[in-house]
Amino acid sequence: MEILILKADEVKAAMPTGDGIAATKEAMAMYAAKKAVVPLRSNLSAAKGQALFMPGLVEEADALGVKIVSTYPDNPARNLPAVAATMVLLDTETGMVKCLMDGTELTRMRTGALAGAATDLLARKDAKVFLLIGTGGQAMRQLESVLAVRPIETVYVFNQKQEKAEAFVASAKDELASYGATFVPVSDLDHVTKEADIITAVTTAKQPVFDGRKVKAGCHINGVGAYTPQMIELPPEIVVRADKIFVDTVDGVLNEAGDMIRPVNDGLVTREKIANEIGDVVLQKLPGRERDDEITLFKTTGSAVYDVVVAEKIFRFAEEKGIGTYVRV
Repeated sequence: MEILILKADEVKAAMPTGDGIAATKEAMAMYAAKKAVVPLRSNLSAAKGQALFMPGLVEEADALGVKIVSTYPDNPARNLPAVAATMVLLDTETGMVKCLMDGTELTRMRTGALAGAATDLLARKDAKVFLLIGTGGQAMRQLESVLAVRPIETVYVFNQKQEKAEAFVASAKDELASYGATFVPVSDLDHVTKEADIITAVTTAKQPVFDGRKVKAGCHINGVGAYTPQMIELPPEIVVRADKIFVDTVDGVLNEAGDMIRPVNDGLVTREKIANEIGDVVLQKLPGRERDDEITLFKTTGSAVYDVVVAEKIFRFAEEKGIGTYVRV
C-alpha cells in the first residue's frame, strides 16, 4: 500500500483558491441535502494535552477521512507546535489510508473557502471595499478567498497591535499582488467600518470587535472566529440588524458560537433567524441576497464535512500535478 504525504506548502500549492471555493460549495449542498455523515468529534484528554478526532464521510464526493487535532501546551519547550493537525484520508472503496496531509494548512484553506463561498453567494456583485479584522494564521486565506470572488479595490486590515497589521499588509502585498488591490493597515475601525462592503472577522475575541451600528446598508459580514460559547467577535447589534443570517451548520453554530448564542439567549433575536444553512442557498431552497441594501451575515464554526471534501479535492489535484511524496507501507 502506498500513502501520499503532503506537507503544508504542498497542500497549499496543490489546489487553486477558486477550486477550493467550488469544492466548499459542493460540501455545503451535500450537507444541506443530508448526504454527509458527520459524527460528533471525540475529545480525549491525556496527561499532557488533548487530542480531538473529527471524522466525516460524503460518499457522493468519494470523501472519507478524519482530522486529528492535538493541543499540547508544553510542546513549544520541545520546539514543537502547541497545536498540531493532521488529515487522514481513506479510499471509500477499500477503506485503506491513501493520504496524510498537513491539517493546519487544510483548515486554513477550507475555512477561507467557506467565507469565500459565502461571500460569493451573498455579497453585492460590485463590492469594492473589504475590511479584514484579525491577522492570525487564518487571515491570509480569508483575504485571498474574498479577493477571488469580488472586484476588491481597497483592503483595510486591522489588528489591535498596529505593528501586526502592518506586517500582515507587507506579506499580503507580496503574496497577493496579482489581485491588484490596495492594502492599508488601519488603527481606527469606526471610519473604515462605515466604508466596508464586506467585513470578515477572524479573531478569538471575547468582546465584539467592531461597532455594528456603523455597518452600512448592503454590507456582507463573515464571522469566522469566535468558535466557542465564551468567544464573541460579532456585535449583537449586527445580529439584530442583519436582514439575513446564514450558518455553515445549525448544530455547530447554535452550540459553539458565542456571538450567535448570546443574542438568542438574551432575547434579541429568535433561534429561527439564525437557523438557516448556507447549503440551502446553494440548493436554491432559500434565497440569498435579494436587494442591494440588505445586510447579510454568514457565521461558521466549521465541520468535518468541509475537511473531508476539500481534502479529497486537494489529494486529486496533488496526484495530477505530481505534488507530494508516496511512502510504501
